[in-house]
Amino acid sequence: MPMLRDPSSKYSPFPQVPLADRQWPTRTVTAPPRWLSTDLRDGNQAIVDPMDAHKKNRFFDLLVEIGVREIEVGFPSAGATEFDFISGLVQSDRIPDDVFVQVLTQSREDLIRTSFASLTGAKQAIVHLYNAVSPAWREVVFGMTKDQVRDIAVHGAKVMRDEAGKQPGTDWHFQYSPETFSTAELDFSLEVCEAVMEVLAPTPDHPIILNLPATVEAATPNIYADQVEYFIRNLPNRDSAVISLHTHNDRGTGVAAAELALMAGADRVEGCLFGNGERTGNCCLVTMALNMYTQGVDPGLDFSDIDRVIETVEYCNELPVHQRHPYGGELVYTAFSGSHQDAIRKGFGALETQNDPHWRVPYLPIDPADLGRSYEAVIRVNSQSGKGGFAWVLEQDQGLKLPKKMQADFGPHVQRMADALGRELNAADIWDAFKAAYHVQTSDKHFQLVDYEERRGTDGTRLFTGTIAVAGQEQTVSGRGNGLISSVLTTIEDAFGLHLEVVDYTEHALTAGRDSRAAAYLECRDAAGRTIWGCGIDEDVATASVRAVLSAANSAVEDA
Repeated sequence: MPMLRDPSSKYSPFPQVPLADRQWPTRTVTAPPRWLSTDLRDGNQAIVDPMDAHKKNRFFDLLVEIGVREIEVGFPSAGATEFDFISGLVQSDRIPDDVFVQVLTQSREDLIRTSFASLTGAKQAIVHLYNAVSPAWREVVFGMTKDQVRDIAVHGAKVMRDEAGKQPGTDWHFQYSPETFSTAELDFSLEVCEAVMEVLAPTPDHPIILNLPATVEAATPNIYADQVEYFIRNLPNRDSAVISLHTHNDRGTGVAAAELALMAGADRVEGCLFGNGERTGNCCLVTMALNMYTQGVDPGLDFSDIDRVIETVEYCNELPVHQRHPYGGELVYTAFSGSHQDAIRKGFGALETQNDPHWRVPYLPIDPADLGRSYEAVIRVNSQSGKGGFAWVLEQDQGLKLPKKMQADFGPHVQRMADALGRELNAADIWDAFKAAYHVQTSDKHFQLVDYEERRGTDGTRLFTGTIAVAGQEQTVSGRGNGLISSVLTTIEDAFGLHLEVVDYTEHALTAGRDSRAAAYLECRDAAGRTIWGCGIDEDVATASVRAVLSAANSAVEDA
């Protein structure tokens, strides 16, 4: 059945929120929210093979390590596996003193009692009560009136209050979710939450958590922000409530909805690492936290070794983190395009000379090193790449800083290799191409330096005397010039009839330190007017320049 040409006959636009003087669009997030991970509950129920106890324990340890201090550890009434894992965390004293574990329960008396039983002996814990309140659920699923739905929430709140009273040694906190909040009438959600608050009697010192789920994302993120701001502005005793967000990603904007709703006044964000969760997933805590980080806000979560976080998440969920996932994907800091590579390379170069520490590298909103990623993987070379790409790879891998005109000369060599291999070129491929193109550190040279010495003549000129292997046969040669390079060029012309003129010469150390090797680059012109490039590398800068001359001579002979 094809898509409808008139989808309005089947689908209706989501209604706007009556909030003419909305304040959230002018606000900026300047501090992190409270974070709650639902990986062990919402995430766990959304994977093909739910985690066993070993994986859940490993995931729990990861969450604690990266700084999550509120963790929804499961749905204890779902079965023995969930119950035993939760009670095991408590009984084995594995929960740090500054971490709150949270359990989820529907508003049914037996399920609530089981939830409290799983937490017996905990120092502190959050019990999360929910029931659906939207019209579709009231009318289609339950066949209930508004009063009946509200009564379910109130009865559940009373059971929570009474069960908490039976275990006074635990610091109990309560959370209530008007499930399907984002598709329910705002005033009815407020009515139900007020009724729950009347039962639980929260105070500013001991507030209730009111979670406002976008159970199924059904509108643009600004609508959700409007809903949250409307709810907050009309909630009595706002100072006795922590407003929590639980967005889903059905429209692909779960993170954006949470960000805007945080601007609307919310205090807390629920989600999963790398956006796991039902259907298209929950709000990605990694993305949202690092979005804040790039705006200069410490999110309070530590992703300094993001690859290790990914390794654990992929192991526990048995789901891969997509190569294009924000911040964590294998390719998100990688540029193949030539123009992108050039901009990135120039950005890194500018960092070395700018007078302030602020990050300004094109195409990279965050420094990959902050997340434990190396710069080597930022620029990668394939048939779409330009000269900036392979130049960057050579610089990172070998320390070579090719002159701009030499990059243009080397480019066709790389392009031919990429076309021939039909795949991405790695650093070893590019280094092999460079050595072959300029006869560097290879044994197939026509001219090969064996030994030499240099003396200054009484007239100020330089005399080069050396042994050069020509096609494998050693010859003693000499020549005179104004400097070392010119004396070597004279030698090459006098001994072998090869005329080269210097156009440009540059050199640099390959690394810092007294033991660094040097690289020398020589641009020449031969008798036919062709441009010939040479490169020499040696522990001694003078010898590197001699090798650069012979490199150019080898290229001239090869191209003749």
